[in-house]
Amino acid sequence: MTDLYLQDWRAWTPHREAAGESRLDTQDKPAGKAVPAMLRRRLNLIGRAVCDMLATLDPETNRIVLHASRHGDGERTLEMLYGLNEGEPLSPARFGLSVHNATAGVYSIASGNRCSQQAIAASGSEWAALIAETHGYLADGQSSLLLVFSDQPVPQRFAAYAPASLSAAVALRVGSQPTGDAQRLVETMNPTGDSTLQPLDIIDWLMGSRQRIACAISRRGWQLEPVRS
Repeated sequence: MTDLYLQDWRAWTPHREAAGESRLDTQDKPAGKAVPAMLRRRLNLIGRAVCDMLATLDPETNRIVLHASRHGDGERTLEMLYGLNEGEPLSPARFGLSVHNATAGVYSIASGNRCSQQAIAASGSEWAALIAETHGYLADGQSSLLLVFSDQPVPQRFAAYAPASLSAAVALRVGSQPTGDAQRLVETMNPTGDSTLQPLDIIDWLMGSRQRIACAISRRGWQLEPVRS
């Protein structure tokens, strides 16, 4: 299996302290400067953060993007369903931004990136699915690609049916070769760990407060190791 190297990363969440880490944005409202104003106004906070992170990690705009989110924009979807129940017409623009690949689509339009954009939902195994897809793309000849994992709390009406979560997004540039200060992403089999991994867990791991992350559903775990010269 192809070795994976974490080449760079960016993250956003207002629920952690940056502690001098410039790659973590803790603003309550991300700037969204990577997207023109007419598109930016259509994105939620996570969408703005994701577009900014992708623009920073891929200034050449020539990499494939894999975007995983367990719930997507549940608030927007529910608003449309409530409206339909009241007999209101469905807004095509609102519907277009409620689908799971909406943020990746807006990023593609704004940046001119015409590479593949893939949206992933995996019932709690989103991180494992991202890594599995990455192995496939690298084995198919890609040298590096962008992984995005984002989520926000589900609407209150459904909070009892989903794990508690906080708004967070993380983007990583992963490749088959080490570059600069890259770290090797080591995968282990059959670990014990959380039943699900959320974006905030990945941020804590990247910040060094967790040595290893694991997903019991996929029976896999991951840790970062320095690249030996």
